[in-house]
Amino acid sequence: MSNFSPHRTESKRYEVLATGHVVPEASRCVQCGICMFNCPIGIDVRRHAWLGRHVEDSYCLTCGECVRRCPRGVLRFERTELFQRGDE
Repeated sequence: MSNFSPHRTESKRYEVLATGHVVPEASRCVQCGICMFNCPIGIDVRRHAWLGRHVEDSYCLTCGECVRRCPRGVLRFERTELFQRGDE
């Protein structure tokens, strides 16, 4: 019998997504807008990159589309303790 558990896998995925945010490297951004165009909820990721600010929008799904689609590799995920549970 396999030790695979879809619940455990989904829980681990949630943990990874909930402990990070998108971080831009402003000096490399050319303002193409591809990140913003591919954001499923319409966050202006391009503006965050232009200002050099982390995307800490409470509506961000942390789906990673902006990170994956950036042609220059300007965006990356970084761990944050912002959303860490108090029981840890």
